[in-house]
Amino acid sequence: MTLVKMSCISHIISGKKADLYLKDDPDWVPSVGLIGQQEGSPESTGETRNSRYKCRMARTQQKQKTEAAAVAAGDDDDDADVNAATTAADDVDDQTNEDASRSYGVSSNLCCIGTQTDLTGDVIEAMTAELQSLRTENIRLSSDVAHLSSTYDRSAFVDNDEKVLFFTGLPTYQILLAIYTFLGPHLPVKKSLDKFQQLILTLMRLRLNVSTTFLSYAFNVSIVTASRVVSDVIDVMFIRMKPLIVWPEREQLQKTMPMQFRKHFGTKCVVIIDCFEVFIERPSNLVARAETWSSYKHLNTIKFLIGITPQGTVSYISNAWGGRANDKYITENYGFLEKILPGDLIPADRGFNIQTALACRMAHVKIPAFTRGKSQLAHVDLETTRKIAHVRIHVERVIGCVRQKYTILEGVLPIDFLMCKDSDGYCTIDKIGLVCALVNLCPSVVDYD
Repeated sequence: MTLVKMSCISHIISGKKADLYLKDDPDWVPSVGLIGQQEGSPESTGETRNSRYKCRMARTQQKQKTEAAAVAAGDDDDDADVNAATTAADDVDDQTNEDASRSYGVSSNLCCIGTQTDLTGDVIEAMTAELQSLRTENIRLSSDVAHLSSTYDRSAFVDNDEKVLFFTGLPTYQILLAIYTFLGPHLPVKKSLDKFQQLILTLMRLRLNVSTTFLSYAFNVSIVTASRVVSDVIDVMFIRMKPLIVWPEREQLQKTMPMQFRKHFGTKCVVIIDCFEVFIERPSNLVARAETWSSYKHLNTIKFLIGITPQGTVSYISNAWGGRANDKYITENYGFLEKILPGDLIPADRGFNIQTALACRMAHVKIPAFTRGKSQLAHVDLETTRKIAHVRIHVERVIGCVRQKYTILEGVLPIDFLMCKDSDGYCTIDKIGLVCALVNLCPSVVDYD
């Protein structure tokens, strides 16, 4: 053990090791008599390290003296002298460092070789293999993240109408781009998703009726973030896209009236109305369960009143009502009658027995004849019912188009969609019902010939 200590001390200039924290001391590491040094050279005697250390210590002492003199004199001009003296000392030390850098580098490397004898070739090889494995995994993960983000970014939908139709329900990329341009300035800013991806995520939720868990994996975000994005974007769409649902002027309707409507009802038909129901989860509250029970579907549902123009566009849609409410009650109590003008004609189903309410506005409703108490319909009633059914089929086609394009209305909606109301009294399902009027941007179901 004594021989080992004597052997190590022989490589130190002063023969005594320096303190642990004096890293600038030339005796902090062995530097004399190392393997590969020539006898009598500055490297073997330690003159280079020793002279550099002395120069540095002299510079530090000179700097302290000049600073103390400047403080004692209190003269601002002495600052320039201090800087000049400091600069001169730095230049001397830098020159000395430059002269000794090469020899010192060799000494340090040889010292490291001498002290790191425990790093055998097998250990180094294992560490190199592990480092390469980590680099490969990092590259793979980065590639996967880039692939996930690029699947739903803007460039992935350019000139790909088939992909746009599948994920959003919109017929072309140009229409999708127009909607994004219209909504973009009002969409929230997120670090994890850009505005275009937020719009695509929301339209996928409506179009494909996929869960927020699936969307979180698809867009590489958390479930909470995906849910919040859907809620925020639907709020923006609900406010900004209300102009898509327009009740047209009578003159516009008469000028563009399809021939099949002119043939049966002239130019008086303004809107065709019907109700459609959407299934919901069974409420735990007994009152809510009773209000949403549908005697027609025999399940808990909510109901929308929808109206389409003879041209096939959605011109009216109500908020969601409990499935227990009948068609007549919704029509008379949600403001639909306020849009009716004298002389208007409204084809409807048998449940819309609203002749009395429309008579007060000098308007008419055409509903199929009832067979109650009759063995069969009269010839006139049969012909009238056939005419009504011939044009009423279009509202059924529009409802079917809405359900097919946005399949969230085909599934069972969570009860949370009916409970979370904003300051204006709208719940999430009210906003979804209006947003699904995006079908107005799709080709009409009515043939104009």
